Amino acid sequence: MLACHVAIACVRGGTVGADRVRRCRRRRVAGLPALAAAALLAPATGCGPGTGEPADGPTSTAHRPTSHRVDDTGITARPGERFTLTVHQNASTREYWYLVGPRPDSSVLVSRGRDYASDSGDEPVDGAGGRLTFTFEAVGKGTTRFTLLHCTFTTCQGNTSTVPPGPTGPSLSPSPSRTTASPAPERITYTVTVG
Repeated sequence: MLACHVAIACVRGGTVGADRVRRCRRRRVAGLPALAAAALLAPATGCGPGTGEPADGPTSTAHRPTSHRVDDTGITARPGERFTLTVHQNASTREYWYLVGPRPDSSVLVSRGRDYASDSGDEPVDGAGGRLTFTFEAVGKGTTRFTLLHCTFTTCQGNTSTVPPGPTGPSLSPSPSRTTASPAPERITYTVTVG
């Protein structure tokens, strides 16, 4: 830890301005090349705020959400615990997932949102899918249920990446000779017990 503080003595306090670099040179603590190298290497060395913890925080898993498989429909949690469910989603094939009714009892469990990460990274690639992660937090003791709806181009109509289809059930696809019902979308209902 001492080596980190010495190496980045001129970086302490946030941004590196020209005035700070001049003072560092005057004190001969570090020249500009050493300062730049220290600033770039500091995150990689695990230099923290001087509290004995790594730069990105404690290594405890107490605040990291527990990840559950999509088919893990019986979940137990403690009040204050967060958990995630991650599904594959691909907008190019109109494959979407939604949190729909029944929604969780808000005195037991609350949704903390959803986050999408592309399989192709930061570069958009035509046809690439990704991972959609739903995050929930247990807030009080009890049991509640919620449902994830999985729509594909054959099972839902009138939906977008953020708006689920209406509550009317499977869509009707008109054809010249008859009207046929599409297959029903997949619904996965989860039971969460918080104790």
